[in-house]
Amino acid sequence: MIFVYRTAEEKLICPDVIEKDSWINLVNPTEAELRQVSQATGLDYDFLKYPLDDEEIPRVEVEDDQSMIIIHAPVICDDDIIYDTIPLGMVANDDFIVTVCLQDLDLLEEFTGSRIKGIATFKKTRFIFHTLNRKTTLFLKYLRDINRRTEKIESELSRSMRNKELLSLLNLQKSLVYFSTSLRYNAKVMNRLLRGKTVKMYEEDVDLLEDVIVENSQAIEMAEIYSNISKSTMDAFASLISNNLSVTMKLLTAITIILAIPTLVASIWGMNVELPLENAGIMGFGVLMAFMTLITLLAFIFLKKRDMF
Repeated sequence: MIFVYRTAEEKLICPDVIEKDSWINLVNPTEAELRQVSQATGLDYDFLKYPLDDEEIPRVEVEDDQSMIIIHAPVICDDDIIYDTIPLGMVANDDFIVTVCLQDLDLLEEFTGSRIKGIATFKKTRFIFHTLNRKTTLFLKYLRDINRRTEKIESELSRSMRNKELLSLLNLQKSLVYFSTSLRYNAKVMNRLLRGKTVKMYEEDVDLLEDVIVENSQAIEMAEIYSNISKSTMDAFASLISNNLSVTMKLLTAITIILAIPTLVASIWGMNVELPLENAGIMGFGVLMAFMTLITLLAFIFLKKRDMF
């Protein structure tokens, strides 16, 4: 899909055609849409297509009068992995800026809703840096959400250890790994932009980019801290599960020993041979039951002192 925006009187409008100083937002575009935008803007077709590869790593490329910046942006998934990252491409020349992504991103919705001050489609460097800033803010937001989810799962696991909670905790840990990796790649891209050889920057642009780099570093540290906490939690609960299994097996072993004593006595007196108390009638049965009870009680006391119960 193709969405066209242009700043007019400090507001974003949606012109019917692609005009100079427009922002074109491509969301999972077709081949025909990519070629249409490439012809209308003069931007390289390959630059527009690279971000559609979900395995594309963040990088910067410059060719003639146009530049391509690919970063990873956070997204919320519907499958078992709650959070993931996908490539977001920003391709610009002197007249146009194009964003390309496989799906509509929350970070761009605020631009179209005019909720971000200072957004102007003719200020292409500032637009790119605002996009980087919004992306980093979303990373921080999702990291805090992951931390809240982790704490909730830990609370549920403390009451009852079930596979469902453990799998959810594992999926959150995967999300943290994806975030940490993507943030590090994004940091390399922003550091290259800061060197000033990729896009033209003014003093205000440099200040904005430096702020974004600081926030990205904070997000990297948060992702690493939460990842370490998640790993420690998983290891702790794995140890608890193993310990609980040992306790259960110990209890079952003790119960088996207790039950084996009367079974053994009953088996011996059930043999078809001459045995003591064979002709004692009800008196013999009472003596035998008392004997089994005494032996079982002594075994119970012995195992209890050995902390088997």
